Amino acid sequence: MPVVQVPNLWRAPEPKAFLAEWSPPLVTRVDEFLNSRFDGAWPSSFVGACRYPLQTGGKRFRPLLSLASAYAFGAELDDTLIATAASVELIHTYSLVHDDLPCMDDDDERRGNPTVHRVYDEATALLVGDSLLTEAFSVLAGLDLEPEIVVSMVAELARAAGPHGMVGGQAGDIGLAGEVRDLDTLLRVHQGKTGALIQASVRLGALAAGANEEGLGAISVFGRDIGLAFQMADDLLDAEEDAGSDGPPSYVKLLGDRKTLDRAQSLLSNAIKAVSVLPRPQALSALARFAIERSH
Repeated sequence: MPVVQVPNLWRAPEPKAFLAEWSPPLVTRVDEFLNSRFDGAWPSSFVGACRYPLQTGGKRFRPLLSLASAYAFGAELDDTLIATAASVELIHTYSLVHDDLPCMDDDDERRGNPTVHRVYDEATALLVGDSLLTEAFSVLAGLDLEPEIVVSMVAELARAAGPHGMVGGQAGDIGLAGEVRDLDTLLRVHQGKTGALIQASVRLGALAAGANEEGLGAISVFGRDIGLAFQMADDLLDAEEDAGSDGPPSYVKLLGDRKTLDRAQSLLSNAIKAVSVLPRPQALSALARFAIERSH
């Protein structure tokens, strides 16, 4: 399989400078893969609808985490790893398409572009989300890896995406767990809604790279802590917009700016420490630092 060429910048001290050169060729490969998955879909008018939410921007944070995780274990960045990373983005994008629907958050824009149901209609947007979701598992099922590894990866993504993970967190977010008034409930919501897929991203990369149980344990700690810290950074960035009584529950509302930032930085430090034992953790550390430090 062709190897993805990335700059040899593993010693870069500053995450933004590192990522500015490391990530673009990988994002390009992931995007090319995603666009190719809907070739031949029927009816032909549905192809553009499926591709639309994948072409409206985004940092591709979760695919990059998956690739950085595989690289941390010494794997070459080949087509199998690109496909693994793309499967996570398909799940993430489907969740955004459905979140934007009138029955959920009722958003007209996503990343500065009209949402899928505004460009097309609600029924089409629902089917687009369904297509992205199911295509993610088709991607994993077709990986050129040992069958037992593929089965483990499919199970990993299914658990992270379903009622034990992201969908469960979303159910809590819309009030099915009652009003979110305390930190424990908020943590539980975000461990599912945001954290589960972030943790799955790094675990999938590790599984594709052939990580052992010790390595999977280290990368799981990293994913768990970065998943929560990422949401805390989001809450800090959105603090003014979410401040009203009609805004969503947030760490800033419960803890205040300073304590939220302190918790995020503590989680960041623990995550970086957890993967410091891996052969090449620098890309993971840079992504983690960038994700948290963007909030200040």
